[in-house]
Amino acid sequence: MDARRRIPATDRVLDDPVLAGAVERLGRDVVRTVVHDAQRRARHGDLAPERVIAAAREALPGSAGGLRRVVNACGVLLHTNLGRAPLSDAAVEAVRAAAGTTDVELDLDTGRRGPRGRAACGALTEAVPAAEDAHVVNNGAAALALAATALAAGREIVLARGELVEIGDGFRIPDLLTSTGARLREVGTTNRVRFEDYRDAIGPETGFVLKVHPSNFRITGFTSQVPVAALRELPVPVIADIGSGLLRAHPVLPDEPDAQRTLADGADLVTASGDKLLGGPQAGLLLGSADLVQRLKRHPLARALRVDKLTLAALEASVRGPATPTAQALDRSEADLLDRARRLAASLRERGIDADARTSTATVGGGGAPGVELPSASVTLPPRYAAALRTGRTPVLARVEHGQCLLDLYAVAPADDAVLLDAVAAVG
Repeated sequence: MDARRRIPATDRVLDDPVLAGAVERLGRDVVRTVVHDAQRRARHGDLAPERVIAAAREALPGSAGGLRRVVNACGVLLHTNLGRAPLSDAAVEAVRAAAGTTDVELDLDTGRRGPRGRAACGALTEAVPAAEDAHVVNNGAAALALAATALAAGREIVLARGELVEIGDGFRIPDLLTSTGARLREVGTTNRVRFEDYRDAIGPETGFVLKVHPSNFRITGFTSQVPVAALRELPVPVIADIGSGLLRAHPVLPDEPDAQRTLADGADLVTASGDKLLGGPQAGLLLGSADLVQRLKRHPLARALRVDKLTLAALEASVRGPATPTAQALDRSEADLLDRARRLAASLRERGIDADARTSTATVGGGGAPGVELPSASVTLPPRYAAALRTGRTPVLARVEHGQCLLDLYAVAPADDAVLLDAVAAVG
């Protein structure tokens, strides 16, 4: 008898209690796709007919969405391709609470329309006392684009040549700024700029002076730049794009600009990202002078760049709540990381896997703290594990260095150590 006749029909497979429950959780179309794939494999002889139901169960996705969770063990704390900062439990809970109908633009006391983002902006100004007001848009580039459009469209933006940077995926700051209708007035040279360069460039057409933190590279050697504290003497607004979204100074990153210090030094407005060192969701932050922030809030472009209720909820919880995963990672000691690596390596060796522990070096990534090396520790494996782990059921992103696959623990929460063990064991 043809073995294909023993392949169970779709309706029979969907009657399985586990798969029937998955229909409620994932939707019928998603589960049917998994079932049809298992049946196809059985028709081609790659799967025993009796295994169709079990194979369909095993292939069920974790959610109805296409994104998959990835364990970040590559040693880059804020990996752009991995979505940068993971949200805290408090932020996830806030998103869950905001997923239904909320008071995002409703004043419950009066029953009338209320200001959007009031709580999130309040959290930001509490965390950054030097900021008189705050506004939130959908990413860091949008924050800078809104400022340029509202304050310098048809006018000039004065900035140093050495700060005409390119950010991710080929996007360039000068292209972004000129797309708003502003003109650029470049001052200084690639490696050196002086206060007099800025002063002499100021004129009736100047919208503002812009200082851009070169967040993904460093220029060293014969260099000079003008700090915000000196630029405050100029008779036009000073806007500082600090990039990584660090709200207050951090001892591990003493040279990384933060919003509080930059505003206290005299910047009229700071722009930054929410999903980098702040540790929250993707968002663009604008903090500073109440007059300037209000001008930006009332500009027509602000409507097109506004964020949704889920972003506002996650951002507020990230700022007000307990330490984010990013903050926790920055506070881990090399000794603790090495101790975890040794325990993991020992467990893997007990399973017959060639593993060891060693110190390593991590980086911030995501456009933050360029050149800063973060002491870390890794589990070492044979190089073949890198691709196998990346394509496993729970993907793990490692890195290959000097002929070894490294599972760098800097960005891995201790609670995920068991996930790493299972992922490596599955490769065998």
